[in-house]
Amino acid sequence: MRASFRNLFRDLDLAGFLRTRRSHAISVARWSAILVPMAVAVGTLCAAFLWSLDEATQARFDHPWLLFLLPLGGFAVGLLYFLFGKSVEGGNNLIVEEIHEPDGGVPLRMTPLIFLGTIVTHLFGGSAGREGTAVQMGGSLASAFGRMFGVDAAGVRVLLMAGIAAGFGAVFGTPIAGAVFALEVLAVGRVEYAALVPCLLAAVVGDWTCQAWGIHHALYHVGFLAGTAKALTVEPVLLAKVALAGVAFGLVGLLFAEANHVLGGWLKRLVPYGPLRPVIGGLAVIGLVYALGTRDYLGLGVSAAEPGGLTITGFFGPDIHPWSWALKILFTVVTLSAGFKGGEVTPLFFIGAALGNALAGVLGAPVDLFAALGFVAVFAGAANTPLACTLMGIELFGATHGVYLAVACFIAYLCSGHNGIYLSQRIAVPKASMGLAAGATLREARTGRVPAAQPQPAFQRSGH
Repeated sequence: MRASFRNLFRDLDLAGFLRTRRSHAISVARWSAILVPMAVAVGTLCAAFLWSLDEATQARFDHPWLLFLLPLGGFAVGLLYFLFGKSVEGGNNLIVEEIHEPDGGVPLRMTPLIFLGTIVTHLFGGSAGREGTAVQMGGSLASAFGRMFGVDAAGVRVLLMAGIAAGFGAVFGTPIAGAVFALEVLAVGRVEYAALVPCLLAAVVGDWTCQAWGIHHALYHVGFLAGTAKALTVEPVLLAKVALAGVAFGLVGLLFAEANHVLGGWLKRLVPYGPLRPVIGGLAVIGLVYALGTRDYLGLGVSAAEPGGLTITGFFGPDIHPWSWALKILFTVVTLSAGFKGGEVTPLFFIGAALGNALAGVLGAPVDLFAALGFVAVFAGAANTPLACTLMGIELFGATHGVYLAVACFIAYLCSGHNGIYLSQRIAVPKASMGLAAGATLREARTGRVPAAQPQPAFQRSGH
């Protein structure tokens, strides 16, 4: 018996086990010492950014004549980037590229440039979002922390993903979605589980920090199935309508991304001098305002200058707005393709909620539910992040609608093709058998400059 116990302790190698746990504990403590301050810094910057954004939006509401300064503001920001920001013009795509192929890190100057550029866009009435700013601030600060602490290339890659998670989670108040978004946005069809815990920690700390500064996020309510009696049921007919709507959400996400790329590329060829492109875009936005007789499609779309104006929450019912989604696409594509700074995501929330509102009228479905589905599913299709968007829907609207949210987001993802708002995304698992080589970027897939896929051994195809 004694010999058996001696053999057991020898086989367990208790000393080796304790050494391994000690090494893990030291690694966790070291990473926490980097990640927590980084996430606090990102959350603080996001709080300052959101406060500034609210002030700029209110100033535009109070002084409608600011719209006429949009071309001048665009020229100023364009000139600033032309003189000092050529290395960071890639924006979100630059961060994704740096994660895939580290090459010196993301310049810290990205943070003040994108912060100022986005505020100028919203102060004067451009139709843009805020996610791009938060992600870029998170990525540039994370890169700076990596340089400060002497983190190696593999560690910087994790830090950049954590910076994205912190920025996304803080700016929208959705830390779980922020963490998964940072892991999912890098490659189509693959989630980077290696950085799962760092991203979750950064997203939660970033969100907590932002809230600690007194920042509050918009609240959305879906009355459908709000009671407990039908909370766990899934109606087959309604589910079929959700699936049909998911196709529309994916196609509209594809339309938004492709229109942005086409018009942006055309303007770059037509006007090689960068600072002039926002001047043209600003004049076009002013023309659209007066041609359509409305300012409802300027800015974020989360608040309106006057009662009764169109906002994201207004699409949750009961009125139906058949074409608001298309008009928001027009305003946003003109703004962003001309070189104004900001993000695509909040406008995509507006477009999706408006499209869900319109489809509910056509399909005879609950308006608030379909507005919520469109809110996240159009983004899922345009960004190729169905899992993150499903989780975002659950965080914003409740788990009661989880099945409907997942169906809408996953079908939208499948129907949006190999395109998206982030052209630096790599294709890890193609959505369809189209001969695409693994590792090709969406930019290469979109232009057709993709090497043919090579046949893989059976064990690779099966995922082993």
